[in-house]
Amino acid sequence: MNGAAAFKVVIPARLGSTRLPRKVLREIAGKPVVRHVWEAARRTQADEVVIATDSDEVFDACRGFGADVQLTSAQHQSGTDRANEIARSRGWDARTIVVNLQGDEPLMPPQLVRQAASLLADDAEAHIASLCHPLHSAEEWLNPNVVKLVLDRRGYALYFSRAPIPWRRDGSTREAPQMPEGLAYRHIGLYAYRVAALAEFSQLPPAPLEACEALEQLRALTHGFRIRMGVVDNPPPRGIDTEDDFKVVAALLTR
Repeated sequence: MNGAAAFKVVIPARLGSTRLPRKVLREIAGKPVVRHVWEAARRTQADEVVIATDSDEVFDACRGFGADVQLTSAQHQSGTDRANEIARSRGWDARTIVVNLQGDEPLMPPQLVRQAASLLADDAEAHIASLCHPLHSAEEWLNPNVVKLVLDRRGYALYFSRAPIPWRRDGSTREAPQMPEGLAYRHIGLYAYRVAALAEFSQLPPAPLEACEALEQLRALTHGFRIRMGVVDNPPPRGIDTEDDFKVVAALLTR
C-alpha cells in the first residue's frame, strides 16, 4: 500500500431493522450502539465521520453525543443509498473515497476501515473494495447467515452467496459436505467506494441475483463492477443482527 489513504466514513443507522428493531439505540455500557460505532469510526483517522439516518429519534440521540448526523430519505432501501445521499448533498468530489460502516458494527477494528480505503486508493481498476477472511469452520460455511465468496487470482470477487461455496464435486454429498480448505472465504460487511461509483451504483435497478440471495453486492457484480477484496487472517468480532449477537457484543464491550 502507498501509505494512508484519505477517506470519509458514512454510518447508516436505520431504526426499523427487520430482525432486531431499534438495535442502533439499544444501550451497551450506558451508550447506544450507534455511539460505539461512531467512536470507533473516529479512531480510523477519516477526514469526516457522518451518521446517516431516516429517524428523528436517532438524529436527536446522535446530536446529543456530538456526532455529525444528517437525516436522509425514508425511501432508501439500503445503507449504500443513504451514503450516496450524504455524498451528493455535501458535494464530495467524484474521486473521494467513502467507507460505508454499518451502524450495527460497534466492534469493527479501525485498522480494517483504513485497510478497505487503502485497497481502493491503490487500485485504479476497482470500483469497490471490501474485506474477507478464510473460512475454517464447516459450520459457518454451511450457515446461510454467513456470506461466503470466492476470489479470482488477482483478488477480485467472483461471486458472493449464502450457500456453501465453492462446492467440492468429488467427495461431497448433501449428507456429508466437505468444505474446500483455502478456497472458501467469509465476507466482512465493510465497503469502500469512490463517490462516482457510489452514485452510479445507487442508480442501478436491483438485480435478480441480488433479490434471490438478498445480497446487495450481487447488483454490483451483475452490472460489471469490480470488487477488490482484502484478505485478513483474523475475522473481526461479529456485528449485531440478532438478540444473541447483541448479548455477545454487549459482553465484549462491557468487559
